[in-house]
Amino acid sequence: MTTMSQPTGIPARTRPRSLSGMQPTSDSLHIGNYLGALVNWVDLQESYDAFYFVADLHALTVPTDPEVLRRRTRVTAAQFIAGGVDPQRSAVFCQSHLPQHAELAWVMNCLTAFGEAGRMTQFKDKTAKGQQANVGLFTYPMLMAADILIYDADKVPVGEDQRQHLEITRDLAMRFNQRYGQTLVVPEPHILKETAKVMELTDPTSKMSGTNSPEAGLVLLSDDPKRIVKKIKSAVTDAEREIRYDPERKPGVANLLVMESALTGVPIPTLEAGYAGKGYGDLKSQVAEVTVAAVRPFQERMKELLDDPAELDRILASGAQRAGAVSAATMDRVKERIGLLRPA
Repeated sequence: MTTMSQPTGIPARTRPRSLSGMQPTSDSLHIGNYLGALVNWVDLQESYDAFYFVADLHALTVPTDPEVLRRRTRVTAAQFIAGGVDPQRSAVFCQSHLPQHAELAWVMNCLTAFGEAGRMTQFKDKTAKGQQANVGLFTYPMLMAADILIYDADKVPVGEDQRQHLEITRDLAMRFNQRYGQTLVVPEPHILKETAKVMELTDPTSKMSGTNSPEAGLVLLSDDPKRIVKKIKSAVTDAEREIRYDPERKPGVANLLVMESALTGVPIPTLEAGYAGKGYGDLKSQVAEVTVAAVRPFQERMKELLDDPAELDRILASGAQRAGAVSAATMDRVKERIGLLRPA
């Protein structure tokens, strides 16, 4: 829990609350999303009151065809569930279904200094890579702060790439509380247990990314098994033969070992010992085999969900109803504190 005093007006909870989301910016999540995030999300359901959302408002910072965005939103939600998120235990919903995200984001914008927003490294990184420098991208961290604060989240699972955004979220919550009284929960980072950081197959020095990696470098969760095998067997390695975990000198081999270890639960040293005297062909064949086996039940469940869009939409509506009860209560507190007149 936060070290700040607990805001008034928040009902007592028997379990801490966590919140996470992903953007629907591609036609499928990839194996890195699954091993680096979804596995942790599933675990968090055991001890947290968990909220998981498709960040479709964040996706608007990049121009996307409306029908493509709608399709990708459903696909992303279906993949959350296929990956093990249980909508009976966790709220699964679309960000845009709850207007309180955007309402609180405006309040956060008005608390943020221009120079403070300008120091956010993700805006600089993305625009340097050619992404359009729109105002939505610039204020992205304020919307992210609202996403977290609107649900009174105690814990937020974070990796290194999101740590700065969580820090500004904490700063804004404390700033609001200092100015208007104890209103918002100041979230703490939930340091993820050691998980697999999966790199590109074509460039094992770069993290696998649905927006930045080439198609050949991604293992998509929707890929046909034959395509998965082809991609893994074409993965970049090196000119040596020895199979050992050495991310600096042998990043391609190390990446394949990380994937196999994460998918099978076998420690990397044990895998290394088992590959003694074998070559890269053996490694790639084995990694391809375990990846296909892991993805098969996921794809079956995903297909069930996407074949029944009405049921998937019902699940999202139910999740939004559950999340909306929390977000509306938080926004009511915020409006009261900042002096917005209630409608008659």
